[in-house]
Amino acid sequence: MPAKKILFPAIDLKDGQCVRLVKGDMARATVYNADPAAQAKAFEDQGFEWLHVVDLNGAFEGHSVNGTAVDAIIAATKNPVQLGGGIRTLTHIENWLSRGLARVILGTVAVRDPDLVKDACREFPGRVAVGIDAKKGKVAVEGWAEASELGVIELARKFEGAGVAAIIYTDIERDGVLTGINWEATIDLADAVSIPVIASGGLASIVDIVRMTMPDAAKLEGAISGRALYDGRIDPNEALAILSGKRLD
Repeated sequence: MPAKKILFPAIDLKDGQCVRLVKGDMARATVYNADPAAQAKAFEDQGFEWLHVVDLNGAFEGHSVNGTAVDAIIAATKNPVQLGGGIRTLTHIENWLSRGLARVILGTVAVRDPDLVKDACREFPGRVAVGIDAKKGKVAVEGWAEASELGVIELARKFEGAGVAAIIYTDIERDGVLTGINWEATIDLADAVSIPVIASGGLASIVDIVRMTMPDAAKLEGAISGRALYDGRIDPNEALAILSGKRLD
């Protein structure tokens, strides 16, 4: 019996508020909750067991910006929290993990300094994830503002055997636009590495939730949902029941 898939509700932080962007564009932000801590507690009350948080300002600026909001989120929920955005040094990593995060997500630094990621995995086993954000199959960095020539699978394979807890793969072109997960690219990545993969970007409806339970998606740890949850396009009870194997109709 495969492990139960995790649906990670997302809290994206911009200027201390819970927002959603369209295709990573900071100018196209919709505020969904001015109180991120209350949103975190609401997700816990709905039955979610993890929380995915991104410091959007931090991703662009290269250091944590929404730390006060993140601290409030950690204090408000019993659920484990993973955080990405602006975490670029071992000091950043140690600081955040000491403040109660379950795991950090390293994105830009995974491209710029893969050895730092490997060092972090050795120092904090099981608590370091890698975020791979891509446009047309090429990795983007600096809050998605800059494209590289590095392929997604090429980057992921650099971390085989390093102890990375998960790879969070985001198709930027689909993020926030409700067109559905890029299942082909996500499953290709999952098949190419032994590291668990979390799907992100574009999750639109219960159809995507059911798709995650299909045999070819067995290697996926789960998926991240933002706008579809906030807009009520996904019923949390139904989604969680499907992923736990209680409902597949």
